[in-house]
Amino acid sequence: MLYDRKSLEEIIQSQETWTREELQKVLDRSGERLDRFSTISDMEIPRLSTPVDTKDFDYLEKLGLPGDFPYTRGVYPTMYRGRLWTMRQFAGFGTPEDTNQRFHYLLGQGQTGLSVAFHYPTLMGYDSDHPRSLGEVGKCGVAIDSLRDMEVMFDGIPLDKVTTSMTINGPAGILLAMYIAVAEKQGIPADKIGGTIQNDILKEYIAQKSWIFPPRPSMRIITDILEYCTKRVPRWNTISISGYHIREAGSTAVQELAFTLADGIGYVQAGIDVGLKVDDFAPRLSFFFNSHSDFFEEIAKYRAARRIWAKVMKERFKANKEASCKLRFHSQTAGCSLTAQQPINNVVRTTLQALSAVLGGTQSLHTNSMDETLALPTENAVTVALRTQQIIAEETGVVNNIDPLAGSYFIEWLTDHMEAEAMQYIDKIDELGGIIRAIELGFPQKEIGDAAYTYQGQLEKEEKIIVGLNKYQMEEEIPFSTLKIDEQVTQLQIDNLNAVRDKRDNSKVKTQLKKVEQAAQDGSNLMECFVEAVKEYCTLGEIIDVLRGVFGEYHDPGML
Repeated sequence: MLYDRKSLEEIIQSQETWTREELQKVLDRSGERLDRFSTISDMEIPRLSTPVDTKDFDYLEKLGLPGDFPYTRGVYPTMYRGRLWTMRQFAGFGTPEDTNQRFHYLLGQGQTGLSVAFHYPTLMGYDSDHPRSLGEVGKCGVAIDSLRDMEVMFDGIPLDKVTTSMTINGPAGILLAMYIAVAEKQGIPADKIGGTIQNDILKEYIAQKSWIFPPRPSMRIITDILEYCTKRVPRWNTISISGYHIREAGSTAVQELAFTLADGIGYVQAGIDVGLKVDDFAPRLSFFFNSHSDFFEEIAKYRAARRIWAKVMKERFKANKEASCKLRFHSQTAGCSLTAQQPINNVVRTTLQALSAVLGGTQSLHTNSMDETLALPTENAVTVALRTQQIIAEETGVVNNIDPLAGSYFIEWLTDHMEAEAMQYIDKIDELGGIIRAIELGFPQKEIGDAAYTYQGQLEKEEKIIVGLNKYQMEEEIPFSTLKIDEQVTQLQIDNLNAVRDKRDNSKVKTQLKKVEQAAQDGSNLMECFVEAVKEYCTLGEIIDVLRGVFGEYHDPGML
């Protein structure tokens, strides 16, 4: 405890006197702006925080020191005094050539890591010439059909000098296999490359909905990736357990925290169930959180996440390595908070959201561009977004102290509160039989749907405010130029795909696809087959079609 009983009693008496003699007079005369003050997630916030709110606070148990269990204050002893977070702007559009040009531009502007956005056909496992790809090629990300496209996208970029994050889930193993093959062509062995594949299929069923296969075969593919990378790609983060999309779907901050960590528990258990040792693969699990607009709620969420994960790994899974217990995370500012109305306001929103991620101890950060609610970002907009991070890092001074908000009565109270509420959700999921069973029952989906409905109602009643949307509107439209994808991209990509099919050895392609099918059927490691298949220029769609034939496709049960 930080305060003795006598000191607490004096504080209580002082607060009671202040409430009676000072506060009440003001309340009687002019009241407060609102009847109820709450976070964006509708968590009610106390008027004042004092040591009384943290009277049972044990510093060493709840906080400790940076780099020490339970890592509330950060996972590294020096945090940003030793190294700044990775500035990793999400990028990808049009053809691989277009995206390669954007990558080189961003690296030239001081970006320190790459992050790939794939177009929707790639996310869903279709080649660009599939009927379902019509109208989507290159629109929401870059088109990647074969190893040829991956080679072009990373042309001139040494893969042992940068780390790359790839936002891909159902086909994650195939895209990683392509990345490994490109590195080998550059003369770089797999154990020298570093980066992350999202590979978080559980949150797809919960929130983002870009699934391909049913949950259980999808988990089998993930454990194959875990096993393969543990042995051969040791610097690779094999799963980026993603709360970002859960929050974008309308969850509260506590739900994002709880369901993300419950997904993480599911992945760790799955790895153990197939015979992997927790300390062999858990250090390469990472997390991905949303950085929303309620400044202190977000900071408390990150602190609570580190503390919960450390306890879960140590107490539940008996992890011995410190690295297994450290929750490392990437964060991205909230896309769902951006407005098409008065889009320049998005610069301010993004700046404050990025600042909360930094003060919360993020390891990597993407700042949304002001125009992303209208289209893929222009070069000018993405430069402003990157400069936002650089100004926070270089000009504000917030990086000079390792954990400047620790000890705030409000922050510590809020962190404890979020931890307790998140654990209630995690316990409920355990009672249901684990996260996969909870998903099959529709539990997290319904909770998120209810939260999204509540928030929308609050916006419509103006109980919650979004500047420019439901308050301070402007009638005149502000001229704003956006990035447009040339319609010729589709034909260009299809032509390149056909050229690959014409030049490759199609007898070897058939052999490799047969090996993928056999491995899917007999339980052999699929990741090994993916690597060999992409080297023969088997396309993404061809490999996924083989797996669809074995595993089937998932269809939303529509329980909501």
